Amino acid sequence: MMNHDHYPDAYVRAILNGTKTIAIVGASDNPARPSFFVLKYLLERAYRVFAINPGKAGGSIAGAPVFARLSDVPEPIDMVDIFRNSEAAGGVVDEALALQPLPKVIWMQLTVRNDAAAERAEAQGVKVVMNRCPKIEYGRLSSEIGWMGVNSGVLSAKRPTLLGKGVQKMGLGEKT
Repeated sequence: MMNHDHYPDAYVRAILNGTKTIAIVGASDNPARPSFFVLKYLLERAYRVFAINPGKAGGSIAGAPVFARLSDVPEPIDMVDIFRNSEAAGGVVDEALALQPLPKVIWMQLTVRNDAAAERAEAQGVKVVMNRCPKIEYGRLSSEIGWMGVNSGVLSAKRPTLLGKGVQKMGLGEKT
């Protein structure tokens, strides 16, 4: 069982490097909501993102297709990113564990922690991250967050590259 009070950088980096598809449960089309800008950020980093929001199913959010539930997504999901409260996260994890194939990762957003749900997921071989944000972790591990003057705790001598629309983006390095 993983220590969910601290995640080694290598663990988080391997998850972010090994993930191609992400389902964001609780995605919002409101640009002021964290789930919106996390979705948009992950799309800009070349992840394939699916928004899960029953009230918006059939539409799109920032270019990502919206589905009512995880089981409606027409392809395998590598990571389920949960933007719901800690209590609701248990039901989302159970829905994710009913998928075939299983997702590789269950990721619970900042302030979201459900140890019982994490234990159920890990018992089936699914990696779990709780009380973290993949946008923040990607920015920290790629050193992008350092461009804003935030101490990421990660040192890199790599020169940033220009990708897409003139925005500087850095990879995570150490591909798995």
